[in-house]
Amino acid sequence: MFKNFEEFDKKSNQCIDEISKKFSGEDGKRHILVCGGTGCLSSSSDEILNRFQELIKEHNLEDKVTANKVGCFGFCSQGPFVKIFPEDTLYRMVKVNDAKDIIEKDIMNGQIVERLLYVDPQTKEKVTKQDDINFYKKQMRIALHGCGVINPEKIEETLGVGSFKGLERALKMDRADVIKEILDSGLRGRGGGGFPTGRKWQFAYAQEADEKYVVCNGDEGDPGAFMDRSILEGNPIAVIEGMMIAGYAIGAKNGYFYVRAEYPIAVNRLRIAIKQAEELGLIGDNIMGTDFSFRVHLRLGAGAFVCGEETALLNSIEGQRGMPRPRPPFPAVKGLWGKPTIINNVETLATVPYILREGAAKFNALGTAKSKGTKVFALGGKVNNVGLVEVPMGTTLRELIYDIGGGIPNGKEFKAIQTGGPSGGCLTKDDLDVEIDYDNLIARGSMMGSGGAIVMDEDNCMVDVAKFYMEFICDESCGKCSPCRIGTKRMLEILTKITQGKGTMQDLEDLEELAEAVKANSLCGLGQTAANPIISTMGKFKDEYLAHIQDKKCPAHVCKNLMEYHIDKEKCTGCSMCERNCPVSTIHATDYVSPGHKQPAREIDPTKCIKCGMCQSVCRFGAVEKR
Repeated sequence: MFKNFEEFDKKSNQCIDEISKKFSGEDGKRHILVCGGTGCLSSSSDEILNRFQELIKEHNLEDKVTANKVGCFGFCSQGPFVKIFPEDTLYRMVKVNDAKDIIEKDIMNGQIVERLLYVDPQTKEKVTKQDDINFYKKQMRIALHGCGVINPEKIEETLGVGSFKGLERALKMDRADVIKEILDSGLRGRGGGGFPTGRKWQFAYAQEADEKYVVCNGDEGDPGAFMDRSILEGNPIAVIEGMMIAGYAIGAKNGYFYVRAEYPIAVNRLRIAIKQAEELGLIGDNIMGTDFSFRVHLRLGAGAFVCGEETALLNSIEGQRGMPRPRPPFPAVKGLWGKPTIINNVETLATVPYILREGAAKFNALGTAKSKGTKVFALGGKVNNVGLVEVPMGTTLRELIYDIGGGIPNGKEFKAIQTGGPSGGCLTKDDLDVEIDYDNLIARGSMMGSGGAIVMDEDNCMVDVAKFYMEFICDESCGKCSPCRIGTKRMLEILTKITQGKGTMQDLEDLEELAEAVKANSLCGLGQTAANPIISTMGKFKDEYLAHIQDKKCPAHVCKNLMEYHIDKEKCTGCSMCERNCPVSTIHATDYVSPGHKQPAREIDPTKCIKCGMCQSVCRFGAVEKR
């Protein structure tokens, strides 16, 4: 329990000094950091950490070496990661058996294990340090501060990177001045809408009430999105601190985290962080000797996408069915249990401590005229460097996809990038040099959303992409309002009809009309943005819709009813691998033997083929093609 700011400063400065010595080597030790994010854990990073700890004991290195888990390094396609301090050596794609080499060669003998280094795909040179890899060069970690560096389950390490310094500064300011600081920073909500965070706080601050609340929206549900999860796994204290600053600013004494139960690691680390902060008196009564008291509560969501909508989320916390409420009144006026409530998502709250710690001007200096600071993206799909990316606003899509993302695999052609998840739209080659910010993406027919960014190449069918997102929306619609409940179902039926080769030009007209009707008349943001993928793909890839309808062809060879597999007899060696693996015995030998081969070529009976693709996946000679 800190009785005053001076006691807190003493502890904080001590932790900062210890972290500094740890990273610089002044403590005389080597430190092994193992990625403990969900992606790397699924590739046995916990077993790697355990193996390191066993080897440290076996070699009596306890006084010289430590091994700890940290949050996500971001470069997911190259994980699991291991970093060695103070040299800052980064090893990628580490396996359990590699721990022995790292200990015996690097730790004990100072020899870098070169086979585990990242190899630059252009120069073919091996890179030893994280910041020298192109994936990281244009990034700047603000919301991800501390992730991949500190052990998220040790609050002392979090204090060592400046945690609660922002809260300390806020507690020395008037509440209105804290809100002004957020307004001056230009911070906009990172959950999708982009509403100015300071204005939302102003509305709640202006309300007279005996109780107010702060809610953290951790119900991240977009397909392919993992930004919020990674922040909660890597530095949950940052989000707690942001919530507390918000609580102080509006006069709230209680905050609620709403996190989906599908994120067990994030939930567990959040619980640990809350408990440790309570033990130090950083959550509770009279924080740092002031009259500010704040309690943090945790509620788990069952995974309903609609609960990402703030009023549906409030219903869920209250124990009601997760369905949206009509607005106004807005939550800042009448929210949780009818009291003024501000709802910010994980990334927004994780950014707040930086603004109070470093000052609004420093944050405001980053980004574009109307979109300040940085934005975290989950970069996925058809891109070489899949992972978690935080870049300054104003970075172009070309930089995101090619400089950071490393371009498209296998020399394929870039077709589109879907930003904003099911609520967003597709951006094409014409948009590659657009600066990423809220207004630019909306002007181009997409949106920032929470930060999902799915890259697509020439093998993606854009009609099928629209159908995928509409299937998701139909499954996740709460059904409260008819435009969303019925309209999305009808749109899915039309898209399914088109992908089956049964579509008509009238279906296109009906699809456009339905899209506008659902957008204009739905109750909440889920329905209001449900048609965006359709509107976007129809506007930018109309030729693909026409090919499906008029030519009964899928140009990308994705829609099963509109494509077939064919064996090129000139390439076929007659090995019979496809024939032996066909689950419906639809492949047989022909009378033709291609030059240079002894066995007859095979062919596929299109009337029996179920288009499973097994023949193409097992063919070693590229003889099986899609048509």
